[in-house]
Amino acid sequence: MKNKQRGISFIGILFVGGVLAFAGVIAAQVFPTLIEFQAITKAASKAKDGNTVPEVRSIFDKAAQIDDIKSITGKDLEVTKDGDKTKVAFAYNKEIHIGGPAYLLLKYTGQSK
Repeated sequence: MKNKQRGISFIGILFVGGVLAFAGVIAAQVFPTLIEFQAITKAASKAKDGNTVPEVRSIFDKAAQIDDIKSITGKDLEVTKDGDKTKVAFAYNKEIHIGGPAYLLLKYTGQSK
């Protein structure tokens, strides 16, 4: 009688566990950047209520202090007028060190709503 064993081997379990652990570590490093992006978008939406470019940047900087935004400042904003509405746009990069010479580059862009 031959018994056929079915299932995953111990090496397979280690490999799958390693891949899941690596993905979890990367996700844990990316998640705070997504939260910061949402805070930046919210601050840009608040800042569009300003009448002049310095006022828009000042409003953004105050909101950035409250939300602890470190990736971008008011002087990095692109402020434009579209008719009578003010638009605030931004773009920045975030690098996450993976190991050795490897980095994960995240490019964020957005504008006020």
